[in-house]
Amino acid sequence: MRMTVFGGSGFLGSHICDKLSDAGHAVTIVDVRPSPWLRPDQRMLVGSILDEGIVAEAVDGADMVFNYAGIADIGEANSRPVDTARINVVGNVMALEACRKAGVSRYVFASSLYVYGKSGGFYRCSKQSCEIYIENYQAMYGLPYTILRYGSLYGPRADRRNAIERFVHEALTKGVITYYGAPTALREYVHVDDAATATLAILAPEFTNQNIIISGNQPMRVGDLFKMIGEMLGKELTIEYQNDPNSGHYQITPYAFMPKVGRKLVPPLTVDLGQGILRVMEEEHRALHPDLQAEGGYLVPTDD
Repeated sequence: MRMTVFGGSGFLGSHICDKLSDAGHAVTIVDVRPSPWLRPDQRMLVGSILDEGIVAEAVDGADMVFNYAGIADIGEANSRPVDTARINVVGNVMALEACRKAGVSRYVFASSLYVYGKSGGFYRCSKQSCEIYIENYQAMYGLPYTILRYGSLYGPRADRRNAIERFVHEALTKGVITYYGAPTALREYVHVDDAATATLAILAPEFTNQNIIISGNQPMRVGDLFKMIGEMLGKELTIEYQNDPNSGHYQITPYAFMPKVGRKLVPPLTVDLGQGILRVMEEEHRALHPDLQAEGGYLVPTDD
């Protein structure tokens, strides 16, 4: 099938593009920047989801359209509320309208577990608004959809806005991790490869007009996560808890508001959280020490 992925140059979007291409689909990536991970069998369109011409070109002839574009960091969304509304909400509506006109078979939207609660600030507001627009486009125009509510992602290609990526970087470089919440905050971290694998599964017709939860299956308190990172590094970490009520992050559960019920989808085989964090540490250490190379599982100085 022909697949168009808005935001396909990003962290999660790029992994989904790879899975789609591996499955034999023809993938068009649309993003404001060229994908660093663009493959020879993928097409790249550089442009904004707010550009009506680019959006129309991108969805023309597509069987399915995936929307992973927009502002995804809670802190950034809270500091840029107008841009968040414009890019996340208006961009979503522009993509929906183009899909309606082009007769796209299904619209797949990257939402968040934050739609269930009162936390998440303007990021949560934007995702809730997008879901309502998507459901109404289906009701009024018959545009099929699948909404995917992702949990806390981590893994390769993440930048330091990603929680685990930042935690590991701070632990390695300073031995001090700053967290804008309490140690009792509970998360279900999901490796990006598992999330992308689960996303590929929703291509099946039974996921049409469904709301699906994609999160981890190893609930962990943030305080315990920091202990795990410290044990892996073999050193005592200092944790600075800010307990900022305006950070926008939930503590124990995101559930306070109930939109349309979502079913949870978990791949049969998943990446163990501990092993996944070890891989993040390895990649972060390599970035900090480019003079080292891997040999037999160890990082050693390169020969001049």
